[in-house]
Amino acid sequence: MTSPCVGVCSTSVGDTVCRGCQRHLAEIRDWPGYDEVQRAGRMHELDALRERVAGEFLRVTDAARLEAQLQRYRIRYRADQPALSRAVELLRVGRRHIQELSRYGLAAVGEGAELSCERLHEHITLRLLQAAEHRRLSVDDQQ
Repeated sequence: MTSPCVGVCSTSVGDTVCRGCQRHLAEIRDWPGYDEVQRAGRMHELDALRERVAGEFLRVTDAARLEAQLQRYRIRYRADQPALSRAVELLRVGRRHIQELSRYGLAAVGEGAELSCERLHEHITLRLLQAAEHRRLSVDDQQ
């Protein structure tokens, strides 16, 4: 079963939105009951969220280099996953070790230009959580 889970579920420590995959509690709970169309749609939404947020801080300069680094470090990604969504995973795993983003096919832009990889990851994660929480609240309002 396709899942956005990255094995870092912060909902177990009280978060209403997971820091790893940006799904809210109900989505995590209900995921096994979703059909393939629902899962694919949600995966697309999560990728779009990551692209939008990461795009405020990063741009991909070499998608092939990014993919090679993901493979080198055995970081899971999907064939249809956009490069910026993949970059979020790379930063999550390598934020303490990456010294030069260009070696990973990435460049920091905007607010990210002056940040270390660790701080860049923190900023992206915070913005992802805020956006995911906003989405959760709007879904709750619709129900």
